[in-house]
Amino acid sequence: MTLKPDPTRFLSNLHELRQFGAAGVGKGVVRPAYSEADIAARAWLAAKFEDAGLKVHYDPMGSLFGLAEGPSILLGSHSDSQPEGGWLDGALGVIAALEVACAAREAGGPAVSVVSFQDEEGRFGVTTGSTVWSGQLGLEKADKLTDRDGISLAEARSTMAHLAGDFVDPAQFTGFIEMHIEQGPWLDQAGEAAGVVTDIVGIRDMRITFEGEQNHAGTTPMHLRRDAFQALGAFNALIAERFQNVVTPQTVWTIGHVKLHPDAHSIVPGTATFSMQWRDGDGDRLRRMEEIIRATAHEVAEARGLALSFGPMLGLEPVAMDAKLRTALEASAENCAPGSWRKMPSGALHDATNLAQYLPVAMLFVPSINGISHAFEEDTNEADLVKGLEVLAGAVARLS
Repeated sequence: MTLKPDPTRFLSNLHELRQFGAAGVGKGVVRPAYSEADIAARAWLAAKFEDAGLKVHYDPMGSLFGLAEGPSILLGSHSDSQPEGGWLDGALGVIAALEVACAAREAGGPAVSVVSFQDEEGRFGVTTGSTVWSGQLGLEKADKLTDRDGISLAEARSTMAHLAGDFVDPAQFTGFIEMHIEQGPWLDQAGEAAGVVTDIVGIRDMRITFEGEQNHAGTTPMHLRRDAFQALGAFNALIAERFQNVVTPQTVWTIGHVKLHPDAHSIVPGTATFSMQWRDGDGDRLRRMEEIIRATAHEVAEARGLALSFGPMLGLEPVAMDAKLRTALEASAENCAPGSWRKMPSGALHDATNLAQYLPVAMLFVPSINGISHAFEEDTNEADLVKGLEVLAGAVARLS
């Protein structure tokens, strides 16, 4: 079987989706989960799914499915964005999936379903929509998660409650393929058209709070201060040293979401809350890093007379891609871009990680210009977008 996706229709839909939350320079997008722009984009997608002959279904999280009849392969990604994001991160996978579904319908098969998972970008957690859908996080527990402004997930998803049905049964899907921009420099630097993912790294993410003493910044001697931000600085320096004999060049860790209270010029900060995230392809290394993080935080807090608390641990284990789906992608890549593709790991987290709990999964990357993502400047040449679409369609045809 041969599928013939329409590149003009594909690019038109991709640019039209970009208009929901268009912002900043170039092709920037601001479309966080559950925002007005996100909900409007999902309504637009739902209409496109209907036009493609798919049954529209929202689950309780607001993840949007376009379901084919009977057993089908599931394609897609997410359509929410970072607070300042690009037009392709997630959106590319959804629109490419839609186009392959259209091409399959026009060819008389195979059955292709499409999904746009909610809150992949982590306004409330880590790939929240697919984490809940895969059963790794219960909805009742997830509802208690809050964003950086203190809004709960329960409150946010109530804005879509009138659309929600039950969770979709994964048993109706034969596998899941997610097409995505690389979000790194390797394909672009090598001038290669595609990357077939071998595995996705694991991730851990939690919030840490140091609580000291708020006091006057002009009259409190340095040796008497219980400065929560100074504790954060010491913690950051210490873990970099203590990770040295544990991590590899592929291991990464990041401190973010730093919130000081009070956040003022003339007040010693009494509280510092921050996110601590680390990623690696080895589960044992991730656990060892957690031990170091917790022990170091306790040591810093005790030395400075501070209270210490940890938020809930969020994260996912490393996942290897399915051999059968990978083989189909590799064969299609060689056919569409002979000698101009590679096998590669994914250092970024994706919904495919969660779906591996139930389904065979695989991923396909296309280049990111200068390796830029999670920024308004994120972009990919349209010829590379179309080439990736052809590889995806070819793999689906092979699998049928």
